[in-house]
Amino acid sequence: MAGKKVLIVYAHQEPRSFNGSLKDVAVAELSRQGCTITVSDLYAMDFEPRATRKDITGALSSPDFFSYGVEAYEACKKRSLTSDIIAEQKKVQEADLVMFQFPLYWFSVPAVLKGWMDRVLCQGFAFDLPGFYDDGLLKGKLAILSLTTGGTADMYWKTGASGDFRYFLWPLQHGTLHFCGFKVLAPHISFAPEFASEEERRGMVASWAQRLKTIWKEEPIPCWPPWYFGQ
Repeated sequence: MAGKKVLIVYAHQEPRSFNGSLKDVAVAELSRQGCTITVSDLYAMDFEPRATRKDITGALSSPDFFSYGVEAYEACKKRSLTSDIIAEQKKVQEADLVMFQFPLYWFSVPAVLKGWMDRVLCQGFAFDLPGFYDDGLLKGKLAILSLTTGGTADMYWKTGASGDFRYFLWPLQHGTLHFCGFKVLAPHISFAPEFASEEERRGMVASWAQRLKTIWKEEPIPCWPPWYFGQ
Protein backbone atom coordinates (compact mmCIF):
# COMPACT_ATOMS: atom_id res chain seq x y z
CA MET A 1 0.00 0.00 0.00
CA ALA A 2 1.51 3.30 -1.11
CA GLY A 3 3.05 5.29 1.71
CA LYS A 4 3.48 2.36 4.10
CA LYS A 5 6.91 1.68 5.58
CA VAL A 6 8.22 -1.84 6.02
CA LEU A 7 11.28 -3.04 7.92
CA ILE A 8 12.54 -6.52 7.01
CA VAL A 9 14.82 -7.98 9.67
CA TYR A 10 16.61 -10.69 7.72
CA ALA A 11 18.80 -13.41 9.22
CA HIS A 12 20.47 -15.72 6.71
CA GLN A 13 24.12 -16.04 5.76
CA GLU A 14 23.63 -16.80 2.05
CA PRO A 15 22.03 -14.26 -0.33
CA ARG A 16 21.07 -17.03 -2.81
CA SER A 17 19.33 -19.10 -0.11
CA PHE A 18 15.62 -19.85 -0.05
CA ASN A 19 15.30 -17.31 2.79
CA GLY A 20 17.09 -14.84 0.52
CA SER A 21 14.54 -15.51 -2.23
CA LEU A 22 11.64 -14.93 0.18
CA LYS A 23 13.22 -11.65 1.32
CA ASP A 24 13.84 -10.55 -2.28
CA VAL A 25 10.29 -11.30 -3.40
CA ALA A 26 8.93 -9.37 -0.40
CA VAL A 27 11.07 -6.36 -1.32
CA ALA A 28 9.90 -6.60 -4.95
CA GLU A 29 6.18 -7.00 -4.19
CA LEU A 30 5.99 -4.38 -1.44
CA SER A 31 8.01 -1.91 -3.53
CA ARG A 32 5.58 -2.51 -6.39
CA GLN A 33 2.79 -1.47 -4.02
CA GLY A 34 4.57 1.81 -3.32
CA CYS A 35 5.85 0.88 0.15
CA THR A 36 9.18 2.14 1.44
CA ILE A 37 11.33 -0.87 2.36
CA THR A 38 14.29 -1.02 4.71
CA VAL A 39 16.22 -4.29 5.11
CA SER A 40 18.38 -5.02 8.13
CA ASP A 41 20.56 -7.86 6.79
CA LEU A 42 21.95 -8.92 10.16
CA TYR A 43 24.75 -11.22 8.98
CA ALA A 44 25.90 -8.77 6.30
CA MET A 45 25.87 -5.99 8.92
CA ASP A 46 27.88 -8.22 11.28
CA PHE A 47 25.28 -7.26 13.89
CA GLU A 48 26.49 -7.78 17.46
CA PRO A 49 24.13 -10.27 19.17
CA ARG A 50 25.53 -10.02 22.69
CA ALA A 51 23.90 -7.71 25.22
CA THR A 52 26.85 -6.30 27.20
CA ARG A 53 27.85 -3.17 29.10
CA LYS A 54 29.43 -1.95 25.84
CA ASP A 55 25.85 -1.13 24.73
CA ILE A 56 25.79 1.81 27.15
CA THR A 57 27.92 4.77 26.02
CA GLY A 58 27.45 7.03 29.03
CA ALA A 59 28.09 6.49 32.74
CA LEU A 60 26.37 3.47 34.31
CA SER A 61 23.60 4.27 36.77
CA SER A 62 24.87 1.51 39.08
CA PRO A 63 28.55 0.83 38.31
CA ASP A 64 29.04 -1.56 41.26
CA PHE A 65 26.52 -4.17 40.11
CA PHE A 66 25.72 -4.44 36.42
CA SER A 67 22.10 -5.17 35.45
CA TYR A 68 21.70 -5.05 31.67
CA GLY A 69 17.94 -4.44 31.75
CA VAL A 70 18.23 -1.55 34.21
CA GLU A 71 21.19 0.05 32.43
CA ALA A 72 19.64 -0.29 28.95
CA TYR A 73 16.42 1.30 30.26
CA GLU A 74 18.30 4.25 31.76
CA ALA A 75 20.48 4.60 28.63
CA CYS A 76 17.40 4.50 26.42
CA LYS A 77 15.90 7.42 28.33
CA LYS A 78 19.18 9.36 28.08
CA ARG A 79 19.80 8.42 24.43
CA SER A 80 23.12 6.87 25.45
CA LEU A 81 22.71 3.45 23.85
CA THR A 82 25.26 2.56 21.16
CA SER A 83 24.66 3.83 17.65
CA ASP A 84 23.85 0.38 16.19
CA ILE A 85 20.97 -0.07 18.65
CA ILE A 86 19.66 3.46 18.11
CA ALA A 87 19.78 2.96 14.32
CA GLU A 88 17.68 -0.20 14.53
CA GLN A 89 15.22 1.40 16.96
CA LYS A 90 14.77 4.27 14.51
CA LYS A 91 13.94 1.78 11.73
CA VAL A 92 11.39 0.04 13.97
CA GLN A 93 9.91 3.37 15.07
CA GLU A 94 9.34 4.43 11.46
CA ALA A 95 7.89 1.11 10.26
CA ASP A 96 4.20 0.28 9.90
CA LEU A 97 5.09 -3.40 9.47
CA VAL A 98 8.14 -5.26 10.79
CA MET A 99 8.78 -8.54 8.97
CA PHE A 100 11.20 -11.15 10.27
CA GLN A 101 12.71 -13.52 7.68
CA PHE A 102 14.74 -16.41 9.08
CA PRO A 103 15.32 -20.17 9.20
CA LEU A 104 14.05 -21.89 12.35
CA TYR A 105 16.98 -22.84 14.61
CA TRP A 106 16.14 -25.12 17.55
CA PHE A 107 12.47 -24.05 17.52
CA SER A 108 13.60 -20.41 17.69
CA VAL A 109 15.44 -17.68 15.80
CA PRO A 110 19.14 -17.70 14.84
CA ALA A 111 21.40 -16.21 17.53
CA VAL A 112 22.00 -13.00 15.56
CA LEU A 113 18.23 -12.35 15.42
CA LYS A 114 17.75 -13.26 19.09
CA GLY A 115 20.50 -10.75 19.85
CA TRP A 116 18.70 -8.14 17.76
CA MET A 117 15.58 -8.71 19.88
CA ASP A 118 17.58 -8.66 23.15
CA ARG A 119 19.36 -5.40 22.35
CA VAL A 120 16.87 -3.42 20.23
CA LEU A 121 13.57 -4.15 22.01
CA CYS A 122 14.63 -2.70 25.34
CA GLN A 123 12.49 -1.27 28.12
CA GLY A 124 11.72 2.37 27.46
CA PHE A 125 11.67 1.78 23.71
CA ALA A 126 9.52 -1.31 23.08
CA PHE A 127 7.73 -1.72 26.41
CA ASP A 128 7.56 -0.30 29.90
CA LEU A 129 6.17 -1.37 33.27
CA PRO A 130 3.28 -0.73 32.98
CA GLY A 131 3.11 -0.66 29.19
CA PHE A 132 3.26 -4.12 27.70
CA TYR A 133 1.11 -6.57 25.69
CA ASP A 134 -1.83 -4.55 24.35
CA ASP A 135 -0.29 -1.43 25.91
CA GLY A 136 3.25 -2.10 24.63
CA LEU A 137 5.06 0.95 23.32
CA LEU A 138 5.05 -0.38 19.74
CA LYS A 139 1.26 -0.68 19.55
CA GLY A 140 -0.23 0.39 16.26
CA LYS A 141 2.48 -1.50 14.36
CA LEU A 142 2.14 -4.85 12.61
CA ALA A 143 4.64 -7.70 12.80
CA ILE A 144 4.93 -10.96 10.88
CA LEU A 145 7.26 -13.94 11.04
CA SER A 146 8.23 -15.53 7.72
CA LEU A 147 10.33 -18.59 8.42
CA THR A 148 11.58 -21.83 6.98
CA THR A 149 11.81 -25.18 8.75
CA GLY A 150 14.03 -28.19 8.33
CA GLY A 151 11.17 -30.56 9.14
CA THR A 152 8.21 -31.29 6.91
CA ALA A 153 4.71 -29.92 7.59
CA ASP A 154 3.38 -33.25 8.93
CA MET A 155 5.94 -33.09 11.76
CA TYR A 156 4.45 -29.83 13.07
CA TRP A 157 0.95 -30.89 14.11
CA LYS A 158 -0.31 -31.82 17.57
CA THR A 159 0.23 -35.49 16.74
CA GLY A 160 3.47 -34.91 14.81
CA ALA A 161 6.98 -35.56 16.11
CA SER A 162 7.62 -31.84 16.74
CA GLY A 163 4.19 -30.87 18.10
CA ASP A 164 1.98 -28.11 16.78
CA PHE A 165 3.97 -25.32 15.09
CA ARG A 166 2.01 -22.84 17.21
CA TYR A 167 3.89 -24.03 20.29
CA PHE A 168 7.24 -22.66 19.12
CA LEU A 169 5.55 -19.43 17.97
CA TRP A 170 4.40 -18.68 21.53
CA PRO A 171 7.68 -17.18 22.85
CA LEU A 172 8.35 -15.29 19.62
CA GLN A 173 4.91 -13.95 18.72
CA HIS A 174 3.38 -13.64 22.16
CA GLY A 175 6.32 -13.33 24.56
CA THR A 176 8.27 -10.92 22.36
CA LEU A 177 6.19 -9.20 19.65
CA HIS A 178 2.80 -9.01 21.38
CA PHE A 179 4.56 -8.11 24.66
CA CYS A 180 5.96 -5.03 22.90
CA GLY A 181 2.51 -4.07 21.60
CA PHE A 182 2.74 -5.30 18.01
CA LYS A 183 -0.38 -6.63 16.35
CA VAL A 184 0.80 -9.97 14.98
CA LEU A 185 -0.24 -11.30 11.58
CA ALA A 186 -0.48 -15.05 11.02
CA PRO A 187 2.99 -16.49 10.43
CA HIS A 188 4.16 -17.56 7.00
CA ILE A 189 5.90 -20.92 7.31
CA SER A 190 7.70 -22.51 4.38
CA PHE A 191 8.11 -26.12 5.46
CA ALA A 192 11.27 -28.05 4.51
CA PRO A 193 12.32 -26.18 1.35
CA GLU A 194 15.56 -28.17 1.44
CA PHE A 195 13.65 -31.36 0.66
CA ALA A 196 11.28 -29.81 -1.88
CA SER A 197 11.69 -29.96 -5.65
CA GLU A 198 12.72 -26.85 -7.57
CA GLU A 199 9.13 -26.53 -8.76
CA GLU A 200 7.75 -26.82 -5.22
CA ARG A 201 10.19 -24.18 -3.99
CA ARG A 202 9.10 -21.83 -6.76
CA GLY A 203 5.52 -22.46 -5.68
CA MET A 204 6.38 -21.56 -2.06
CA VAL A 205 7.99 -18.28 -3.12
CA ALA A 206 5.01 -17.50 -5.36
CA SER A 207 2.54 -18.16 -2.53
CA TRP A 208 4.41 -15.69 -0.30
CA ALA A 209 4.36 -13.07 -3.08
CA GLN A 210 0.64 -13.72 -3.54
CA ARG A 211 -0.09 -13.30 0.15
CA LEU A 212 1.84 -10.02 0.26
CA LYS A 213 -0.50 -8.56 -2.38
CA THR A 214 -3.24 -8.35 0.28
CA ILE A 215 -1.12 -8.23 3.44
CA TRP A 216 -2.51 -4.82 4.48
CA LYS A 217 -6.08 -6.18 4.51
CA GLU A 218 -5.27 -9.05 6.90
CA GLU A 219 -6.65 -9.17 10.42
CA PRO A 220 -4.08 -9.83 13.17
CA ILE A 221 -4.33 -13.13 15.04
CA PRO A 222 -5.86 -13.11 18.55
CA CYS A 223 -2.47 -13.26 20.27
CA TRP A 224 -3.52 -14.96 23.51
CA PRO A 225 -3.02 -18.53 24.86
CA PRO A 226 -6.06 -20.18 23.18
CA TRP A 227 -4.66 -19.46 19.68
CA TYR A 228 -1.50 -21.36 20.59
CA PHE A 229 -2.68 -24.10 22.93
CA GLY A 230 -6.40 -24.52 22.29
CA GLN A 231 -9.12 -23.85 24.83
